[in-house]
Amino acid sequence: MTTFVLVHGAWHGPWAWDRIVPLLHDAGAHTITPDLSTVGDHGLHDHAEAVVAALDAAQEEGKLVLVGHSYAGLVVREAADARPNAVGHIALVDGWVGPDGASMFSLAPDAFVNAVRTAAQTRGDGWRIPPPPPAAFGIADPDTAAWLAARMLPQPLRTFTEPTRLSGAVDRIPGTAIHCRPQTYPFDRFGEAVGYRTHALDGPHDVMLTDPKPLARILLDVCFLQEAEARSLE
Repeated sequence: MTTFVLVHGAWHGPWAWDRIVPLLHDAGAHTITPDLSTVGDHGLHDHAEAVVAALDAAQEEGKLVLVGHSYAGLVVREAADARPNAVGHIALVDGWVGPDGASMFSLAPDAFVNAVRTAAQTRGDGWRIPPPPPAAFGIADPDTAAWLAARMLPQPLRTFTEPTRLSGAVDRIPGTAIHCRPQTYPFDRFGEAVGYRTHALDGPHDVMLTDPKPLARILLDVCFLQEAEARSLE
């Protein structure tokens, strides 16, 4: 039975997967949703360690599918690099991803970086990034927007500035980069650059909130793909 480790992106929490988890359970899968805490001045490496702890706790589950949304693309890659034998497949959902030394700020365009730094300096005591409005994640429905706005938390700036530390072990793990359409950033090209298959999905950046069923289907297809890859190595 497959276990999905679902890792949320910046400003979000494990609740970001609330509409996906029941669908995966109905298909017979297990799920783990680590919390990338935003309490205190955490960095990307702290978040990667939290995911490593989740992988270690799930060792009895066999090969895991490690899923990262947005900023967590960088986090899950560093965690998988530390525990390559525990992860059978990496799936990114509009995920930021790059080689060793990449960070959010090294991958994002200057306009994004400047806006984030300004927000942290003017409204976040210099070290926290206030949550953007739900519309920044493509959420137009008023009820979903209100639900999201009530839950988002400030993001430590250091999570966007710290570069990833990769040994190269993660590059031996197959991956899928799911990119939402219409695109906000070139998430398909980020995935291709690290050797991942790409898969388009119509929906906004927070597609797990607006279109959970199509996303769940793709993740389950990734599960079957992982099993086929494992059989090919036997």
